[in-house]
Amino acid sequence: MKIGLNLFSLRNYLGSEESFLEAAKALKAMGYDYLQYSGGIFDADRIKRVSDESGIPIVLTHVPMARILEDTEALIEEHRRFGCKYIGLGMMPLDLAKDKEKCYATIAALEAAAEKIEAAGCKFFYHHHHFEFFRHDGETIFDLLIKNAPHVHFTLDSYWLQFGGVSICETIDRLKGRAECIHLKDYMIALKNEEKTGFEPRFAPVGDGNINFAEVIRHAKAAGAEYFFVEQDNAAKLPDPLGQVERSIRYLKANF
Repeated sequence: MKIGLNLFSLRNYLGSEESFLEAAKALKAMGYDYLQYSGGIFDADRIKRVSDESGIPIVLTHVPMARILEDTEALIEEHRRFGCKYIGLGMMPLDLAKDKEKCYATIAALEAAAEKIEAAGCKFFYHHHHFEFFRHDGETIFDLLIKNAPHVHFTLDSYWLQFGGVSICETIDRLKGRAECIHLKDYMIALKNEEKTGFEPRFAPVGDGNINFAEVIRHAKAAGAEYFFVEQDNAAKLPDPLGQVERSIRYLKANF
């Protein structure tokens, strides 16, 4: 099982090359074997230097949508510099998702870019949140992507599938052959604030929440998943971000 970390979890380490390298070396020592680059300025040369020195490859990215659509060839070449074949988008802008016509146009543009990326020997990955389960004319944005963008692959996210109100495992099954990358992100119910006035869903280290990862991982493997990336969106804002993601890798190594 190829376990990595999405660096968005540690985005506070990506401001300088020195802190990026420090984090990469720490993650390697914890047992992470792969990284997804997300949450920092996209600089291919810097990414390559850190990857080479730390010995941990970058196998997936999140990059600005404008570059995917308008600078596709150059973006592919930059990824080749550090040996990455999986080019990703974190999300489409919300203003485009909300407007039906703009949403359809964006999906068509992403499909055109994905076709170019695939022709160059790479793959394009769309990472969803919960809003892709909003419906236009009875169909979710997620369904529209699946149907109208056949060259688009998906980075499926366990937390956002849960939050979006769909079955995690059924969604994975639907995307057999198009979901080579999975975000393992746990879903915890926690007290809402310091006053403890209520409850709310919250990101958590893998194994600390309520998602059945044994089932998620079993279905993901059957669907052809290649990389399993831990992601914890709030880790960067907590007192010990590295400690947060270490909890996840310990759980995964102990159980899978």
